[in-house]
Amino acid sequence: MHLRAVVRGVGHYLPQRIVENSEFEESIDTSDEWIRSRSGIERRHFAAPDETTSDLATHAARNALADAGMEPDDIDAIILATSTADLTFPSAATMVQNKLGMTRGFAFDVQAVCAGFVFALSNANALILSGQAKRVLVIGAETFSRILDMQDRGTCVLFGDGAGALLLEAQEGTGSSDDRGILATDLNSDGRYKDILYVDGGVSTNTTGVLKMQGKEVFRHAVEKLATTAHTALEKIGLSGDDVDWIVPHQANIRIIKGTANRMKVPMERVIVTVQDHGNTSAASIPLALSVGKAQGRIKPGQLVVTEAIGGGLAWGAVVLRW
Repeated sequence: MHLRAVVRGVGHYLPQRIVENSEFEESIDTSDEWIRSRSGIERRHFAAPDETTSDLATHAARNALADAGMEPDDIDAIILATSTADLTFPSAATMVQNKLGMTRGFAFDVQAVCAGFVFALSNANALILSGQAKRVLVIGAETFSRILDMQDRGTCVLFGDGAGALLLEAQEGTGSSDDRGILATDLNSDGRYKDILYVDGGVSTNTTGVLKMQGKEVFRHAVEKLATTAHTALEKIGLSGDDVDWIVPHQANIRIIKGTANRMKVPMERVIVTVQDHGNTSAASIPLALSVGKAQGRIKPGQLVVTEAIGGGLAWGAVVLRW
């Protein structure tokens, strides 16, 4: 018997406040044209002052549960990928568990910054394959607007807030690449590159801090590492870029997305792009894009989907799944 972690439901949530590029022109030396040409971003959503990461995550989780036709107590576990949890502890995942009214199972956070959702999916897959859980709710949620230096024009225009969720369920497969569900994963990190993308504060240093990024260096690593991890994951199941119906990449920068697709020899018509409307929502960006892609009628059952992401750490990875 070959178990597979199969997608049963997907959902997302975006805060009400939409911040157009032009809004930044009032406070910093930038322009809509400058932001668009360098990132592809046109607008992003910012959470309301009283809205937390666990709030966004709960909305997305409810939408994924509704899509799957399930109740909170049908779920065995929640894995929430985030770098912007409500509190130092407990985990935001346990807060979502409580808000959903889920009284059984377990919940925990995963921290791999923008690669967080890929890491969370891989962990959920491992829990299902090992028999520790039958149904896992995997969420990516962020309120990056809280850790931005609004005077740093190189970073503050790039990020947004949001949440996306995927509901995975154990189902029997044949063991071939024709199975539905997660087929292969590939995870990587290299702590030597901390200084090109990090937040300059935290609990152990008794500071809060803001996001710091060396954009050119991040870009240099991103395209090569994303294409490589996607190829590695595909090779594990004997597939290549030609077999891919959709790339659903981390939505950081349109130039990185195009560069990675080009390296993988996959045309942009087979890439789900949401960066123009959401900005970089870190761990939320892949599940957000998956949910939007399904809602638009583009991602269909049986199609082969590759997700890949890179974030601070550096941490990067890919998941290949059949929808």
